[in-house]
Amino acid sequence: MMAKKLRQAAALTAALLSVSSMNAFAAENVTIPTQTMDPAIHAKLPADIQKSGVMTSVNNGSFPPYEIVTGANGLDGASADLAHALAEVLGVKIEHASVSGLSGILSGMAAGRYQMGIGPIGDYPDRQAKNDFIDFVKEYVVFGVRKGNPEKINSLDDTCGKRIAVMAGGSAEQVIRKQSDVCVKDGKPAVTVQSFSDQPTSILAVRSNRSDAFFSSQAPLTYFVEKANGQLELTGTGKSNGFGDIFQGTVVAKDSPVRDAILAGYQKLFDNGTYGIIMKKWGLEGNMIPAPGINLAKAQAK
Repeated sequence: MMAKKLRQAAALTAALLSVSSMNAFAAENVTIPTQTMDPAIHAKLPADIQKSGVMTSVNNGSFPPYEIVTGANGLDGASADLAHALAEVLGVKIEHASVSGLSGILSGMAAGRYQMGIGPIGDYPDRQAKNDFIDFVKEYVVFGVRKGNPEKINSLDDTCGKRIAVMAGGSAEQVIRKQSDVCVKDGKPAVTVQSFSDQPTSILAVRSNRSDAFFSSQAPLTYFVEKANGQLELTGTGKSNGFGDIFQGTVVAKDSPVRDAILAGYQKLFDNGTYGIIMKKWGLEGNMIPAPGINLAKAQAK
């Protein structure tokens, strides 16, 4: 019964974020330049996509301020703006579909139902075995806690015996489970790892005191802290927190024929300044990288 109420409340939270408050985070009156189709980049696309003029990008729900789901097939946020500009450069329409969890994204692409996941999704060497990443941002992993940080969680060392929410199947979940093993080896209580399928549910768990902290990417956590009316704060900033350099980007199936076209499209958006305009519009200046690249991650989370 409690789980059902939590899911219902999370759905309401997601709806409120996606409809009534999503524009409050983005800078107002920002004009994103209209792009012109680049024939050379369009020619890199497979013949069937050139003929249909459509690509499908898959996401696993709201990941603000990058992805903010606004309906069955609607998307807003930095990634939506980037996808729109990329589509103009490629000369196609990019449609959006939502599935549950990262596994749904990867399996759907492997089955050929989707051509890409705009993301950004974490790029790690173990994921590169079956997927390619066109990286366009760098991220950091921190803790979202209740105001005042009552459980004094400032680093991984502080999570022993605590209830830590994570996104199911993500890299943060792997790191916190490894930390739990460290806690036990050191004679301390294990971490209670609470895996959730989406960001709003995880945030709600912290706000309702069902979790002590949410361990996740800094960009979306910053967004949720902004929306929490002073109830939440970030901790563990400026620390590695079990990670090295974290590159994130658009994911495609391994050696996908659309990979090089997407990379070329991103490069054009970097070169003409559109990438920077979009990132700054959504308060993501600190996540920008100098140039996009394929599989930039060289080391697994430590």
